[in-house]
Amino acid sequence: MAKIVNSTQSVLKDTYDYYLWTLSLSDKRTEGWLLVDSPVPTVIYTLMYLFIVWVGPKVMKNRRPFKLTWLLVPYNLAMAALNGYIAVKLLTASFRLRYSYICEPCRQRYDADEMQIANAVWWYYFSKLLEFCDTFFFILRKKEEQLTFLHVYHHSTMFGFWWIGIKWVPSGSTFLPAMVNSAIHVLMYTYYGLSVFGPSVTKYLWWKKYLTILQLIQFTCALLLGVNGIRTGCEFPLWMHYMLIVYMISFIVLFGNFYMKAYIAKGSKCMEVRYGQCLDDEETIEKRKLKDN
Repeated sequence: MAKIVNSTQSVLKDTYDYYLWTLSLSDKRTEGWLLVDSPVPTVIYTLMYLFIVWVGPKVMKNRRPFKLTWLLVPYNLAMAALNGYIAVKLLTASFRLRYSYICEPCRQRYDADEMQIANAVWWYYFSKLLEFCDTFFFILRKKEEQLTFLHVYHHSTMFGFWWIGIKWVPSGSTFLPAMVNSAIHVLMYTYYGLSVFGPSVTKYLWWKKYLTILQLIQFTCALLLGVNGIRTGCEFPLWMHYMLIVYMISFIVLFGNFYMKAYIAKGSKCMEVRYGQCLDDEETIEKRKLKDN
């Protein structure tokens, strides 16, 4: 027993020493920024999110769903505006710095444009916390069918992964996935905000069906960038390249599996898929429910 205790203590000490060593490699520019210094807040918020996902549907089981139209419109449009701000800040600063879209090392420089990128990456990280509300609204509206594994997996992991980004590499090649994803989110949240008004508005949102294609292209390009970074020896943390590859493969597999089922296997007429769920307008969803019943 004593041997097991000593062995456990040794492992914990080695792990903590390794964590302290990694902290010495973190980017000094983001020290003191909100939620950045310690992983504890990110872990706590993520665990709270998972707890709400587990207990929320049980609490709402015998309750009437909330409409939330008054909240969904400003929320979605505000998220679209925030993502637009992030994308523009990343695009303009990276353009002035002549950043490479293939490989850009993370330099701890304090000039205005580098700090603009770091600041935009922090907002991108913080937006992943705000996006937890997507799930909470599903729960309050009793849209349990949209609480797919892929949806929860995406939301619960992105917040943590981007804490790593803002902590260690808040600039360099980190800018590209954040910029592209933010640009896509502008279209997504604009569509979700306007689609709340029903078919009278959604019929004009012709571009919604292209969002799925953009998501798949985004995942594939990120995967290829990770592979190319390893192949060319890009001056960027090697473990992050591997983490990006594994993460993107998981998305392509999970997203692709749902896409096959929703669009091909079942002949679904769903026009747009987000995080593994079919998100048509409210009228189409209700018609589908009536048909299934």
